[in-house]
Amino acid sequence: MSPFTDEPDEGDAYRSVTDLLERPPAPINWNLLDAEQAEIEWHDLDHWVKWLKNTFGLPPHVVPPYWHRHDELVWELSALHCHWLSCYHESASPSAPIAWMRDFADARYRLRDWVSICGTRLDRDRPTRQTTWPGEAAPEPGSEIEIRNRDEDFAAFVQEDLLRRRRIAAIADQQLIG
Repeated sequence: MSPFTDEPDEGDAYRSVTDLLERPPAPINWNLLDAEQAEIEWHDLDHWVKWLKNTFGLPPHVVPPYWHRHDELVWELSALHCHWLSCYHESASPSAPIAWMRDFADARYRLRDWVSICGTRLDRDRPTRQTTWPGEAAPEPGSEIEIRNRDEDFAAFVQEDLLRRRRIAAIADQQLIG
């Protein structure tokens, strides 16, 4: 049974599953979204990832609670979401869902690799470790934190991201205006 409803929950920014399937599927380039677009896409992706985790019983070594804090997981899950939208769109081939299932099996292996590399777990998270190349300054090592409330952290993370995107847009506007 799908947790998606035909109507968005109490004013949330994400669209319903009906809206998701009606819009033409298109890849998401997270680097190019403005704040308004990002807010919609973050909530759409979060809603879908929760559905995916619950529907397929995915453990945290495949989809951890803080996936949103790791770019490698965001890009992988976003690509998988886009592929799902394309395969289950009304204009898709009747055999597209089986292609999605095959590709989903491949994606689960990649997700396990990403989770292993970044080191996030069910109850703890740390920033993905970065390799320093010769001549680069070493990044600040991030500390491990306890995961207390995933949904509260997601909301705070999205607000921080939207603020960052708005600041970038303001700087660009300022430079255009002169």
